[in-house]
Order: sequence, then C-alpha cells, then structure tokens
Amino acid sequence: MGEDGIALDDIDQGILQQLQHDARNNTTREIGESVGVSAGTVRNRLEKLEESGVIRGYIPTIDYEAAGYQLVMLFTCTASEPTNFLTRELLEIHGVVSVRKLLAGEENYHVTVVGSDTDEIDTIATAVRDCGLEVVRADVIDEQHQQPFTHVGKEGPQDNR
Repeated sequence: MGEDGIALDDIDQGILQQLQHDARNNTTREIGESVGVSAGTVRNRLEKLEESGVIRGYIPTIDYEAAGYQLVMLFTCTASEPTNFLTRELLEIHGVVSVRKLLAGEENYHVTVVGSDTDEIDTIATAVRDCGLEVVRADVIDEQHQQPFTHVGKEGPQDNR
C-alpha cells in the first residue's frame, strides 16, 4: 500500500523497480517492455503513482566530494516540538540535503549537510540551531551507499519453520 492506501499491482511494482534501478535512462517504452505493457500504460501508471504520492520525485545520487563539497556531515539533533513545518524549514537551509524526523527518542532529527569547509558547516549548524534544534552530535560521513528496495509491494520475510 502507498501513502494514501493505494494498492500496487504487479505492473506498478515492476515500474517502481525499473525506476529505482535507473530513473533517468529508462524510457516509458523500455519500462513497458520490461513489465509487459505499452508505453502509454506506463505513462498513465506513472501519473497515478505521482498523484497518489507513491512517487514523490526523481532525485539523482550525487557524489558531493566530486562536486567540490569536501564535508558531508550528519547532525543528530533534538527538537522539543517536532513538526512537519520544522522539517520543511530545515530543508530551506543552504547545505541541508536531507532531514529525517524520528518517531521516538530524545534525539529526534537526523540532518545531513554538505559544505566545502568547516566555516560553511558552522554556518549551517547555526542556521539549524536558529530553527530551534539543538545539535547534539556532528559526525563526518565517510561513505554512504543506497540500493533499490526490490521488494516493493511484496510480503515481508516468511517464517521458514
């Protein structure tokens, strides 16, 4: 089920898997061939998935160091009153690339930031504090890896007893 309770059938799941592997270089025709439908069907399904909030955007994976940002850091933060507005406000700060609001625990925000030097990171940290968060810890991220979730819409692990 998606954000609004949309049921994903095999075609939707196939489209999502293709996009997770390469959202830029897959045409609707190629996706359609891989899941057994026409390009028009893929376009219609993509529109439905976007409108329902299952697909929120198409974002490239960037190597920040190669782009000239020598520091990628994870700020572990505490906000006394976490809100969706606060999350949006944090994303407006130059240098903030992701925000995770956690459900439990005192340290309830993870904010990933990029900067070219420590002065830029300090400026970002000040802006984060100005939003009402306490930066509890700042860690340098050495490596970050992601992979597509290839089990979209499938049941979880089975008990093999």
